[in-house]
Amino acid sequence: MRDDTRAAKRRLLIVEDEAAIRDGLVDVFVYHGYDVTAVADGEAGLAQARRGRFDLVLLDVMLPGLDGFAVCEAIREHDRRQPIIMLTARVADDDIVNGLRLGADDYVAKPFGVQELVLRVDAVLRRVHGPEEAAGTLLAIDDTAVLDCANLAGTIDGVTVSFTRREMDILRYLHRHSSRPVPREELLAEVWGYARELDLETRTVDIHIAKLRRKIERAPRQPARLLTVRGAGYRLVTA
Repeated sequence: MRDDTRAAKRRLLIVEDEAAIRDGLVDVFVYHGYDVTAVADGEAGLAQARRGRFDLVLLDVMLPGLDGFAVCEAIREHDRRQPIIMLTARVADDDIVNGLRLGADDYVAKPFGVQELVLRVDAVLRRVHGPEEAAGTLLAIDDTAVLDCANLAGTIDGVTVSFTRREMDILRYLHRHSSRPVPREELLAEVWGYARELDLETRTVDIHIAKLRRKIERAPRQPARLLTVRGAGYRLVTA
C-alpha cells in the first residue's frame, strides 16, 4: 500500500529564493503527500522544469538571475501544457497581467494563506488530471475560426494560432455553453477547479479572456466572438 501511494504522488517544483518561505512550502506540501523539488533561483528552476516532468510549478516572480516572468515564458516555449502558478508580492496590475500573459495558469499574492494555496494547487491538479474530454475534437467557432483541442492550436481567419492548455479549456467550456453567458465564478469552478466557497479575489479570468481576444478576434477591443455580457459573464458566439 505504501508503495502504491508513493507511486501516485504528484510531483511539485517550487522555485522560491527566500529560504524560510521555500522550506515552509516544502514541509507543507510533503505533509500533504507531494513529491517536492525546491530550488532557489530562476536558472535552476528552468533547468529542473526542462529536465523533469512536474505536475505543477510554483514559481516566485522575484528571483535572482532569471526572474519568474522569464522562467515562465521559457517553460511555455518548451511545454504549453505545464501547469504554473506564480507567487508574487508584486500585485500591481501590470505585473499580474504580464505573468498571465506569459502563460501562467494563475497567481497567488504574498502573503498568502498556506491552506488556500494547498487547495488551489490541489484544484488545478484535479482539473488537469481529470477525465480527458474528447481528445482530438475539432470545434468550430464560426466558418473562419476552428479549434484543434488535442494539439492546443486553431486556425483563426487563415492564421495558425497556438493556445495554452488553460486557454483551450476556457474556449472548450464556453463553446459547450455557448447558448448563455458563463459567470466568472463558474469558470473558476469548472475550468480552474476552484471551490466556490474559496471566494477568491482574482483577475485571472478577466486577464485570460483578454489574452484570448487577442488571439481569436479581428478587433480585440471590439469583440464579435468572445463577448462580455454585463452582470452575467462571458459568452462565446458560435455559428
